[in-house]
Amino acid sequence: MKIQILPDADTVAAEAAKFIAAQARSTVAARGRFVMAVSGGRTPWQMLRALAREEVPWNGVHIAQVDERVAPAGHTDRNLTHLRESLSQAAIDPDHVHAMPVEELDLDKAADSYAKSLQQIAGAPPVLDLVHLGLGADGHTASLIPGDPVLEVSDRDVAMTGVYQGRRRMTLTYPLINRAACVLWVVTGAEKREMLTRLRDGDDSIPGGRISRDGVLVLADRAAAGE
Repeated sequence: MKIQILPDADTVAAEAAKFIAAQARSTVAARGRFVMAVSGGRTPWQMLRALAREEVPWNGVHIAQVDERVAPAGHTDRNLTHLRESLSQAAIDPDHVHAMPVEELDLDKAADSYAKSLQQIAGAPPVLDLVHLGLGADGHTASLIPGDPVLEVSDRDVAMTGVYQGRRRMTLTYPLINRAACVLWVVTGAEKREMLTRLRDGDDSIPGGRISRDGVLVLADRAAAGE
């Protein structure tokens, strides 16, 4: 695990965008396709807006979701709503943005369907080129939530959670995340300070601590890093 401390959230977002763009260029040049999964949040949306301004071979880029709240299409609670807005200036094919099907009636079946769709773009089992993660003040990452049975899912790549902060979520699970070629953590804000320390120390009592530490880059702002 490599941790890079940057002055503020704006700088973190900009550096994350540059890192993703470089990964996309090299991967598309090598094999024609770059498949990444992105999480939600204020700094990530800023990161995606910055990514839209970078030199990216968008015709070879596919973007999946790390997690999504169960809410109607276009709702402000939906990560997809903000993801599409943030990438509005990017020349990405809309069909290359793979939305989690959280509007389906049978959500467990929908989660299985999303896992199959990832196989079509990233192999079977799917190996993502990059997974972008955030870190909650309670130690959650993706929608891998403290105390939720989803933490113990080992036989599915996509699964449903219980209710968390008012909504159920669909999320990538540990098996899929830990197969990724690269994991990029973006951690900003003083409220993340304790959990960033525990992540750094490999504390597997928090959900984030169970993510593989191989091929991992953490970009954090000074507020999250503290002293």
